[in-house]
Amino acid sequence: MKAAWYEKIGSAEEVLEIGEAPIPDIKPNEVLIRLHTSGVNPSDVKMRRGIREKMPFPQIIPHSDGAGIIEKVGAEISHNRIGQRVWTYNARWQRAFGTAAEFVVLPAALAIPLPDVVSFEAGACLGIPALTAHRCVFVDGNIEGKTVLVTGGAGSVGYYAIQFAKWGGATVIATVSNPEKARYAKEAGADYILNYRKDNIVEKVHTLTDNKGVDHIVEVDFGRNLAVTQDILKLNGSVATYASMGNPNPELPFYLFLFRGATFHLVNVYELPNDARSQAIRDITSLLESNELKHLIAARFELKDIVAAHQLVEGGTAIGNVVINVIQE
Repeated sequence: MKAAWYEKIGSAEEVLEIGEAPIPDIKPNEVLIRLHTSGVNPSDVKMRRGIREKMPFPQIIPHSDGAGIIEKVGAEISHNRIGQRVWTYNARWQRAFGTAAEFVVLPAALAIPLPDVVSFEAGACLGIPALTAHRCVFVDGNIEGKTVLVTGGAGSVGYYAIQFAKWGGATVIATVSNPEKARYAKEAGADYILNYRKDNIVEKVHTLTDNKGVDHIVEVDFGRNLAVTQDILKLNGSVATYASMGNPNPELPFYLFLFRGATFHLVNVYELPNDARSQAIRDITSLLESNELKHLIAARFELKDIVAAHQLVEGGTAIGNVVINVIQE
């Protein structure tokens, strides 16, 4: 099969290779998927650079997310799944072979049916971004009638988080960095959109909430935004965060948050609780079947251009998801 891989950590242009690789053997509980698309996420880039891991396998085919068609099943899996359109998640988590290839072999539970009305490109956006967004929005349960702040509202996670929060009945405030991103946040359904480079976020949020603050924050950069968080989080409010690149080791004003009864959730999409993951998949499937979920694709590449795809994600300028079309349709 055609595949991309790396055998050492480093920059995309230095370590990513493209060529022929063997199709992995299939175990009884696994399925073989012919991939149409592969999603490139920031975590894939960080793994390749050695930020998240230090070469746990001699050769790594990158990427956790993708979509395609089940071509073969293991002995324990129903043959009815052959020919099924699916999206995948966690392909590269604690495994050597991800979705940057023509085929991937995965436990059947990681291959989720993809409704016919949803493109393979959209399917490649769901794993890390949509599952992260769902967990961050609903980690404390029902949000109906609450005010939710989504930072980075035009990001791959933020775009889905706005949609989930609106679907859950919340009033949504989104922060973005420029007018173009504001347009996408509005498209996702945000009620209020603030430009964190121009607006005084604390003042604006207090104005919008009658000085009550927000009930819940979906946070893309925990450390960098901590000073704002402490001024806008409502009493007994909560924060769900999935990254802190601006300040990876922030100092927490413990007693300030203690006396506000604040709750913090650190969301690792690779290790979600089983019940939370199952609920997320059910909700995502429902929204996909009714064609209610929008997908923001920033750029499309072919497998031969995987270096450029990684560089775009690494540069941080892409608005939305970056997708590799393994099969040209």
